[in-house]
Amino acid sequence: MTERPPAPAPAPELLPEPVAADAGTSDLAAAATTALPGALPDAAPAPGAKPGRRGRRAKNPKPPKPLPTPASKSSPLARAAFLAYLLLIIYASWFPFSGWQNQGLSPWIFLETYTMPRYWTKFDAITNVVGYIPLGTLLVYALYPHVRKFFAFLIGATAGVLVSGTMEAVQTFLPTRVSSNLDFWTNSAGCTVGALIGVLTVRRLLDRSQLQRLRQAWFAPHASQGLVLLALWPLAQIYPQNFLFGLGQILPILSDWLSWAADAEIDLASYIRPDVVLTVEQYWLSETIITACGMVGASLTLLCLLRKPSPRALLVAAMIASAILVKALASALLFAPENAFVWMTPGAEGGFLIGAIMLAGLGFAPHAAQRRVAVITLLLALVIINTTPANPYFVATLQTWVQGKFLNFNGAAQFLSLLWPFFAIWFLWLPSHKLNAAGQGRVS
Repeated sequence: MTERPPAPAPAPELLPEPVAADAGTSDLAAAATTALPGALPDAAPAPGAKPGRRGRRAKNPKPPKPLPTPASKSSPLARAAFLAYLLLIIYASWFPFSGWQNQGLSPWIFLETYTMPRYWTKFDAITNVVGYIPLGTLLVYALYPHVRKFFAFLIGATAGVLVSGTMEAVQTFLPTRVSSNLDFWTNSAGCTVGALIGVLTVRRLLDRSQLQRLRQAWFAPHASQGLVLLALWPLAQIYPQNFLFGLGQILPILSDWLSWAADAEIDLASYIRPDVVLTVEQYWLSETIITACGMVGASLTLLCLLRKPSPRALLVAAMIASAILVKALASALLFAPENAFVWMTPGAEGGFLIGAIMLAGLGFAPHAAQRRVAVITLLLALVIINTTPANPYFVATLQTWVQGKFLNFNGAAQFLSLLWPFFAIWFLWLPSHKLNAAGQGRVS
């Protein structure tokens, strides 16, 4: 039996040789390994195809457009403050506005003299410089942003020369005033310094200051005139008055002017309330009403300008506290340190308490009601203060007042004390309150 030969072993299967990966394949692999989790790699572009717009943006990204810078806005508050301060300078320079006559002197005699005045003090020179610094600063603020930098400084310095020269020229017609070259140059220098301060601080104060942001957040849009008016209320307490917060006693001044014009004794108060003799209780009641009405009228004027998010109670308390502090310091300076609180009488204390109670309730009233009550209280205070005879104790204290160096300053203080209630009533009747009421809930 023959053996079958073994079957031949199968030929080994030839495997294809490995092909080296090209550069494009390695790049795709590398991109796939470094891709974010969950992200799918983009498909490779077909040969000869142009890269899409997406690829071009990735290669040349465009920088984002910068946000536009907010345009600078003019400040109505600065303009109103400038006009108010200019009026104060005019009143202080021409006070007491009586005895006008041509003395045979040239109005420009202060420019024709090159020697120093015979009587002058360092206090007068420093006061003249300091008094005109706010005028130059406020003028630069009022011109911003229409006039800036060098031209604003030039206008401020020139305005100081013109205003000071006009004040000195008119003083040659007043027997109680003396124009001098020292006053002219020191006033002009003060306004120039103020203009320089204004140029250096105007952008920081009006564009990027915290005060500007608080002004927009706490106060109504059209509140600039009211803010200037309320800032002057504490300063109006400087001039000595019969009663606490008793501003607007204008009948004695009008009586003096009419008496001088008619060359006869005229007392307007006697025509309104003839032969009046008040008891101690009646004086007390009159002082209580005047203090309460003056305090409530000024505080409600402030409340009419405030928005809802503002700290109303804190702002009203700060304004009243500043008025009391100014009055105490003025009494101590003008009379004697022991007379700092001589005006704090039982009638004033009662009026202060009644005014606080009234404000606690009226603080939650609508703005229209607050405005009407403010007008009523201010008018009531004007009627009572102009028909109540002067307190004999106050007259005795006033006789010890020596104005001396503070003649100009006292003239401006008297101007404020006489006319502040009338300016407040005029402001409360302005139509801008309707615009404020429409934007109370909106922060601009």
